[in-house]
This record gives sequence, structure tokens and C-alpha cells, in this order.
Amino acid sequence: SQFCGIHFFNPPRYMPLVELIPTAATDPALLDGLEAWLTTRLGKSIVRAKDTPNFVANRVGVFSILAVLHHTQRLGLAFDEVDLLTGPRIGRPRSATFRTADVVGLDTLVHVLGTMQATLGSGEHADPWAAHFRTPEWLQALVARGALGQKTKAGIYRKQGKQIQVLDLHLQDYRDSGGEVFPDVEDILKLKNPAEKFAQLAAHPHPQAQFLWSIFRDVFHYCAVHLADIADNARDIDLAMRWGFGWAQGPFETWQAAGWQAVAEMIRDDIAHGRAMSEVPLPSWVFEREGVHAPAGSYSAAENALKPRSALPVYQRQLYPDRVLGEAPDDRGETLWENAGVRLWRRADQDARIGIVSITSKMHAIGDEVMDGLLEAIARAEIDLDGLVIWQPAPFAVGANLQQVGEACRAGQFELLEKMVARFQRTSMAIKHAQIPVVAAVQGMALGGGCEFVMHAAHRVFALESYVGLVEAGVGLIPAGGGSKEFALQANALAQRAAGGDVFPYIQNAFQTIAMATVAKSALEAMQLGFGRAGDDILFNANEILHAAIRRARALAESAWRPALVNPAVTVAGRNGIATCEMMLVNMAEGGFISAHDYRVAKAAATALCGGEVDTNSRVSEQWILDVERAQFVDLLKTEKTQQRIAHMLETGKPLRN
Repeated sequence: SQFCGIHFFNPPRYMPLVELIPTAATDPALLDGLEAWLTTRLGKSIVRAKDTPNFVANRVGVFSILAVLHHTQRLGLAFDEVDLLTGPRIGRPRSATFRTADVVGLDTLVHVLGTMQATLGSGEHADPWAAHFRTPEWLQALVARGALGQKTKAGIYRKQGKQIQVLDLHLQDYRDSGGEVFPDVEDILKLKNPAEKFAQLAAHPHPQAQFLWSIFRDVFHYCAVHLADIADNARDIDLAMRWGFGWAQGPFETWQAAGWQAVAEMIRDDIAHGRAMSEVPLPSWVFEREGVHAPAGSYSAAENALKPRSALPVYQRQLYPDRVLGEAPDDRGETLWENAGVRLWRRADQDARIGIVSITSKMHAIGDEVMDGLLEAIARAEIDLDGLVIWQPAPFAVGANLQQVGEACRAGQFELLEKMVARFQRTSMAIKHAQIPVVAAVQGMALGGGCEFVMHAAHRVFALESYVGLVEAGVGLIPAGGGSKEFALQANALAQRAAGGDVFPYIQNAFQTIAMATVAKSALEAMQLGFGRAGDDILFNANEILHAAIRRARALAESAWRPALVNPAVTVAGRNGIATCEMMLVNMAEGGFISAHDYRVAKAAATALCGGEVDTNSRVSEQWILDVERAQFVDLLKTEKTQQRIAHMLETGKPLRN
């Protein structure tokens, strides 16, 4: 009764899926307790699997790989060509199929295929697709000669110098990787209507189109036949593939979106004409339904009923869990006010007097509408609410709207840009000095201005997987939304508690963090870099941060919280601090590690952090430091090389070293 199976997915930090596998004798209370613990304490997403070979995700995922192998060979496609087709274009990870196999290890893949053959080839769990559970000869040959993939530097792919090469079965040797998607197929994949997309793929004669329809058809077929045997309901299969294999949509979601009955008839026709990988018919329930996901629940083939989500109390902490297509929509709460960039709302079922403000711009970039919206939302919350949470689905915010900045630069509107930066600073200060506690609920990327908003909040509730940093140096700028000022305040506070009271030792780390555009790789590292404060919360499960942040805001409101006073006397490192930072930069420049413009940007960062060209240990106001930040930022905007960096980032999405 105290035994069950538990199956994590690699890499366990990033893949949320955990499969729980009970035996016939497992105590249900043990499973419930373990599920709750895994969900909150390790941040995992749980699927309860039946005790069948490969459980749920690997049963479907490995079959999907087998379908790709089969149709790649049948249609004579190249491996790099297939990877172009089976990656992001169809909602799968960038590593697609064969690159993923190299990462996992070709020997591991052979072992998994052998296990499927041994456990599903005959006997109690005999699989109608068992004839395809064979390891291809080319794969056996690679493993035999020790080409196991990434861990041995060669597998299906290998790297020769800077060139990626791919195994070509026709040449029996490696060639430079390339490949392209046939234009008609590319156009079909761009169609927004899933029904039209699948109909056109199935009808188009090009091998790439036939390949794509075939791999989807056979996975749909496989999942329908095995639903009753391997999973409690269709939702578990879909979520297992999203959480364990990184698919954007599960197989049943994809099928339902494309028109359940229309696709079912296409599959039945292909089975009848011998085009499918197995001749086993689709189950009768497929033709009795219009889909498997509905507001009332997801279909269980074993029970012929819709099954609702788990009612375990732990899931009450997830206000917006991962949903499948066709489920009941989430409660969007009551909108209190909104503009083009921000929505102020509340969930009365959670706390009617704690507001939630969500940035609604693309990637939650911070432009004029967002700043105006946040200022208005805070002003309204100070009158009508007890606290405020800044929350939106990941990413938290990717920083300033670089498009707006770039356009203003090209137009030479530097006075306008200075006013924009001043409004950015005013927004950060409004977050920090609001008369109600403002809690930042952070998940995913919080970069540049997004990071600065986080730093100014009264409290932070981080998801463990939060990637936080002041990255402005990458586009030839420095933080100017109060980030430099916050680091100067931290240094001042630490120096006051230390013997001697010298602020520079505490500035030095911040300088390196800003100059190197360092991004914390987790919430724990964000705390170490100074983007959070002692007492902030770190949750393993990102779906729980809004719940926790609402309660943290309530706790602050109930405990006589007061905003920090604006500090009129901040001790700064001044000229000596700037000079010391410059000594570090000279060494890096002479060593060829940084360009002349990198030097200029880093010196501007040092100037802001050290409070400008003032005597060392001068006392200045917070506004003085903000003014220095803003002046340095605008001066950099006027330089040709910073403008080139901004343009390059907008065009390519990558930083330019100039």
C-alpha cells in the first residue's frame, strides 16, 4: 500500500512532467499526498499513469519518433529536412526529431526501442503497431561504431569546425547540413485554420506534405486505439506530451482543433486503403463524439465518460493552470480599469481588495501605454484597494519598447526620449512609494525595465524559473528606470552597517552585473545578484505565484506596512569609484575583451552607480542619482554605435558587438 512508481523527465529542472504509477494495492492517500508535495515543493506537473509499458508520455512520444522514422524512410526524406518540418513549424521543440535523438543519445534510443519490442511485441500488452518497433539498420550501425550523438561528438549530426554536418544515407557519409521546406508546404503550415491546414497537407502530392499528414495521422490513430489502456482520460495524454516532450499542443487537442469528425474520416479512409501504419480500426467511440475535451471534462475511453480535473486542494493554489483546448475558460476576474497597455482587475473569490495589474503589450514590453497605465492603476489602487500585485503570464516583461526608442532615435527626438525616460523613472518610483504594498509576481524573463520594476516593488514572489537582469548594455545603453539608483541605495545601506562605511566594495559587483548584462539563471541567482531582497518568496511552481502574491499583499496590508521614505542623503562612491571602475575597463580593453564603445557604455554605468562626478562619499538625493542615470542614458542614445546596436537588435533579435 506504500509503494508506487514515480517517473521524472529529463532534464528534471526544466521538464515539469512527473508520472505517478500506482499498483493495484497503492493507498490512494499516499498518491494524493505525493501529488500535492511534488506539485508545490518541486513545482511538478502530475499525470497519473496506468502500469503499462512506457507509461503515458514515452508510449506516445516514442511512437511519434517511430512514425517519423518510418515515413522518413518511406518517402526518402533527409534527416535535416525532417528536422525543419518537425520543429517549431508544427509546435514542437527546436531540436525537432533527429537533433533530439542525438541529445538523448542514440544508444538510449536503441534501448528504448528494444524495450518496446520486448514488452509490446507480444503477450498481454501486444501492440498492433509492433511490426514497426524495430531499430533501423542505419541506427544500429551508428551505435555499433560508437557514434552515439552529442556525448560522442557525432551521431546523426556532427560538427566539423564551425559547420554542422548531417548523415546522408544515400551518400553513406556526412554532408553539410542544409535542407529547405518546399514553398507550398511552407505556405500550408502558415495557415491559421487547422482544418484547412490538415486537409491541404493530406491532399498535396509533395513528399513533405504527405510526410506531415502521415505522422499526425498515425499518432492520432495510435492515441485513439490506446487511450483506454494507458491513460485515465484524453487530457492526461495531451498534457503529458506538452509537459514531457515540449509539444505546444497534445495530439488530441490538435485533432479536435482540426475538426474531429472530418479528421476521423480521413484516418478511417487511410486505414481502409492501407496507407496507415496499422490496419486496426479506430475505436467506435471516435465516431460518436465531436471531440474529447469539453467544459465538463475530458473523455475517458475506459469509463465512456467525461472526467473533470483533480479536486485535490493543492490545485486551488493554481488560479490559471495549464488548460487543454475545449476546456472551460478561466475566470478572467473583474476589470476595474484598462488602457492599451495595462489591465487593472481583481479576483473577488481570492481577495476583493487586492488588485492585480497586468501588462498586456506584446511580450509585455514597456512603452508609453504601459507606463501611463501603471501610473493610473497605482493611483486608483491607492484609493480603492488595500494592495496591488503586478502579474502576467511569462515573460514578466522584456524591458522597454525598443521599437519606440529606435523610431525616436532615427527622428532625432532626444528631448522626447528624455521625457520618456523620466516617465519610466517616475513609474518605478510610483511602484516603490505607493501608499499600498505593490508585490511583483515574477516568472520567466524580467529584463531591463521589467527588472527595474521588480527591484522597486515592496515585495517579490518569484517562480524559481525566473530569468532576471539589467541587459541594456547589449544595445549600448545603461539601466535608466531606477536600476542603477537601487544598486546605489543597496551599497549605501550595506556600507552603513559595515566598519569604515566605504560604499565602493558594494558597488563593484553591481557594476560588473550591469556592464556584463548579466542575467540571473534562476530566482536564487537573482537574489544573489541583488535583484531581490531578503524575505522575498521563491516558489517552485510558477502556476502558484499569483495565489501567493495576493496573499503576500494581504499580509503586508494587515501588518501596518508603510512605503520606504525617499532617501535624501545617499552616500555615493563619486569620482574615485568611477576611476576604479575605469581601471578595470582599461585592463579589459587592452586585453581585447571589450570594444571602445563597450568601454564607453560601461563607464556610463559606473558614472550612474557612483552618483556622477562628485566627491567620493558625497551625500546626494535619490533624484540626483536618477538624473545622472537619465543623462548618461540619453547621451548614449545620441551615439552612432548605440543606434546601430538598437537597429541590429530590432532587425535580428541578436546583440551587435561594435
